[in-house]
Amino acid sequence: MIDFRLKVFCSVAHNLSFTKASKELYVSQPAISKHIQELETEYSTRLFERMGTHITLTPDGELLLSHAEKILKQYKQLDFEMNLLTQRHIGELRLGASTTIAQYVLPPYLATFQQKFKQIKLSLINGNSSDIEKAVEEHRIDLGLIEGCSRQIHLHYTPFMRDELVCITSTRSRLAKLEEITIEELKRIPLVIREQGSGSLEVFEKALGTRQLKLSQLNIIMQLGTTEGIKRFLYNTDSVGIVSIQAVSSEIADGKLKVIEISDFDCEREFCFVQNTGQTGGVESDFMRYMTRKF
Repeated sequence: MIDFRLKVFCSVAHNLSFTKASKELYVSQPAISKHIQELETEYSTRLFERMGTHITLTPDGELLLSHAEKILKQYKQLDFEMNLLTQRHIGELRLGASTTIAQYVLPPYLATFQQKFKQIKLSLINGNSSDIEKAVEEHRIDLGLIEGCSRQIHLHYTPFMRDELVCITSTRSRLAKLEEITIEELKRIPLVIREQGSGSLEVFEKALGTRQLKLSQLNIIMQLGTTEGIKRFLYNTDSVGIVSIQAVSSEIADGKLKVIEISDFDCEREFCFVQNTGQTGGVESDFMRYMTRKF
């Protein structure tokens, strides 16, 4: 029922690339070009400015994009509500999750959700929390799942799970003899943390602030873009890392990593769903209810 040309147009507009739209929609690039040409012919206007290998939206293209996004959203809601009448769950759900959630929390729930709702097409992208918020804003995904504590005023956040950041080290490290340290001792120990923009780092910085400390006062020897990178780094150094307990439970159970307590220092957070303000209903609401019932 949906005019596929509008879906093609939105993909090209968001990616500013015919090639990326082709890969995203699993349609040949000539077919992508044909759909755009048909729209331009129908509305007697140019939707994109072509500058060599680069394209940008024209003012007319911006106008069409604002309407196309609303139309596609309404079609999606229509499909969902019509299928509810016969208790069928069908549609597409584009998810985005910050790194820790995507790697360590979400996969089992995606698997069971897809088994239960076989006619819902799931896709997942991952990045740091700010990447996912941006993807939600740009309508590249329907629902985000993020860590961290910052809030964008034009987005809506719904907590679904509590988490804790812990100090860990390799059991082969000389630091493994430590059971508990003070915050002052932490300042002197070689430390590896996540990159700027990650929810984990944001939460850690906020917790430090409650003790009147800044990152610059710590002995940070490395910032890495993934928790897996931090774990592998720790296996080969005498240092500690700050990571989600969700990410290291199996390594702790296997005796590869251990937690070093930091006295009088709490570093807790909530994982949240993130949506555009005013976005309700649809398959994403089903998924949120499903996840919430699990926790």
